[in-house]
Order: sequence, then structure tokens, then C-alpha cells
Amino acid sequence: MSTQNLNSRNLIHHPEFSIEINNQSGFCFGVVNAIKKAEENLSTDEKLYCIGSIVHNSQEVSRLSEKGLEIINIAQVKNLANKNILFRAHGEPPESYDILKQSDNKLIDATCPVVLKIQQRIKAAYINSKKNDGQIALLGKKNHAEVIGLIGQTDNNAILIETENDLKKLDFSKPIELFSQTTKSLAEFQNIKKRIEIQAKNSFKANDTICRQVSNRQTHLKEFSKKFDAVFFVGDLKSSNSKVLYQECKRANENSFFIVSPSDINAATLKNATSIGICGATSTPQWLMEDVAKAIEQLKLS
Repeated sequence: MSTQNLNSRNLIHHPEFSIEINNQSGFCFGVVNAIKKAEENLSTDEKLYCIGSIVHNSQEVSRLSEKGLEIINIAQVKNLANKNILFRAHGEPPESYDILKQSDNKLIDATCPVVLKIQQRIKAAYINSKKNDGQIALLGKKNHAEVIGLIGQTDNNAILIETENDLKKLDFSKPIELFSQTTKSLAEFQNIKKRIEIQAKNSFKANDTICRQVSNRQTHLKEFSKKFDAVFFVGDLKSSNSKVLYQECKRANENSFFIVSPSDINAATLKNATSIGICGATSTPQWLMEDVAKAIEQLKLS
């Protein structure tokens, strides 16, 4: 099979080797929606301003930048007028909406519906917690775009938990309600939940807000990686999801390699590989994985 059939079946077959692109890798729904809205806007306007990187993948950001997407921070909105401003899938805190309302710009809100629902749940939980001097805890990564938006729902009073060590920030004599960043691993959430349960002296409620479209990929990629002589995980160093999913591949197959672009492929790793798997994160574009497959084919044939 030639590379011309790559899009239809995600496979390249050759008498001496095979290459397969994982069919569950690539953009999640939220990212697909955000990029679709960006492209629709750029098809009629020369410029679109996005608050923060639209996706944690430098290759895709470069592609959209060439079409007219410009990355800015929320403070820069005050210097713009009559422009289209995109809120990416990660979501924004309430103050971002306030700033935009005070400007003469138009909002294109691409917040992921899953993230938006969690924002609403955290806000409601925070309002309720003030009645009994409770605490809102959030398992997440500091300064992550989604986390900033979630903590913003609590007037920035939620207690961020990155590791078990951060549990010392909690007052276990008071009520605690736990939430999670959508892209955290289920195992990590369950561990933090268990640690709080052990120490809690008052009421404790754990809300599993991990996106299953993301978490289910961990088990799937583990099984996928076992099938091949070599696995190339296509991701971005700025992507938390890339790091989590790559580790699943590496645990399942020690011949798993993290690459950002086709130029990162080490030909030596392909020497004895007759079956090669390609996969990626929720922020990895399909076209990039296809480029990697074509590059591997060319290296194998050279």
C-alpha cells in the first residue's frame, strides 16, 4: 500500500515493514471545535486574535499563524478595537470575560463544553463552601490554562494540588471538595482522593472531572504500543497530555520515542523495526502524524 492510502486506513504496508497510525490519537473534541472556529473565522477575516496558544502543539500553531492567527494575552485586548477574539478550548477565568466586555471587540468562545461544565460545578461548589467554611481543592498543574480558568471560578481561592506534598495546604478539620483538571491521569486522581479520605476529619466529596475521551486513551495506547517493534509518540514538550500519554507508551514498550516533528526521527531506531506504530496526544494534529509516517517510510526505503 502506498502513502496515498494513508488517510483512509492509517496504514502503510510494504513487503519488509508496516507503519500504523493509531486511530484514537489526535485532537480531542474540544480542540477540534476550537480550530474549526478559528479556521472558519480566518476564511473571512485576515486576522484572528487568540488568548494564549490555541493548542499545545507548536507545529499546529505555526500552521494557523500563517493563516492569520495571532496569539496574545488577555491584557492586550484593551489595546484592540473591533477585532475578533478567540477563547480557546482550555477556558478562561471570569475576569477575562469582564475585560472583553469592557472592550469594543467580539468574542468567539471555543471553551470546551466539558471544561465549561466543570467551571460551573466548581463555581457552585465554591459558593456553597462559603456557608460552612469549606475548601475547594483542585488537582492540576500550576499555571496550566485550564487550571487558571477553573481556579478563577473560586475567586482564586481554590487550593491547587500538584503532588501529595501539596496536601499539607489543606485544613483537614474543615470540609473539603476535590475536583481535577480534565487531562490528569485517573490513577493520580484516585491516589489524591485516597490520601485525603485517610486524613479528613470532616466531610469530604471527590468529583471525578477527568475527561474520559482523554483518560481512556491511556489504556488504549498501552495496548497499541505493545504491538510494534518501535513506537513514535508525536507530541509537544509544552503539552501535559503529551507527557502523560507518552509515559504509558514507554511503560508498555521500551522502544517508544517522543518526537516533535519528522526531523526528530533517529534512523538508527528503525534499523531492526519491521512494525512501527505512530500515536500522539489530544493536541497532536492528524496531518503531523501522517507526515511522520511518510518520513519513516522514506527512511526505511533509503
